Amino acid sequence: MNDLKEKIISEIKKIYDPEIPVNIYELGLIYKIEINDDKKVLIEMTLTTPNCPVADSLPKLVKNNILKIDDVNDVDLKLVWDPPWTKEKMSEAAKLELNL
Repeated sequence: MNDLKEKIISEIKKIYDPEIPVNIYELGLIYKIEINDDKKVLIEMTLTTPNCPVADSLPKLVKNNILKIDDVNDVDLKLVWDPPWTKEKMSEAAKLELNL
C-alpha cells in the first residue's frame, strides 16, 4: 500500500495551483489520503479559498490524475473547508519556494 500511496502523491505533485507556483501537495491542500482493500482511494482536500477560480476544475483534475494509476480502482474525493487552509499548512519546501 505504501508504494501505491507514493504513486498517488507523485500524481498529486504534478498539479499546481494556478495562482501560486507550487504544487498542491506541498501547498498543504491535501488533508487525507486513504486507500482501502479494494484499492479505492479517499482524498480529502481543500482550496486556498472557497472563492478559488478553480474550485470546480482542480478537484476533478486531482481525481482524474489519480484514476490514471493502474492500481487504483476508484477515487472518492471530498472537498472540505474545515479546517480552513492557512500558510502554516505549506511544507518547508513550498515556503522556501515562495520566500516565506
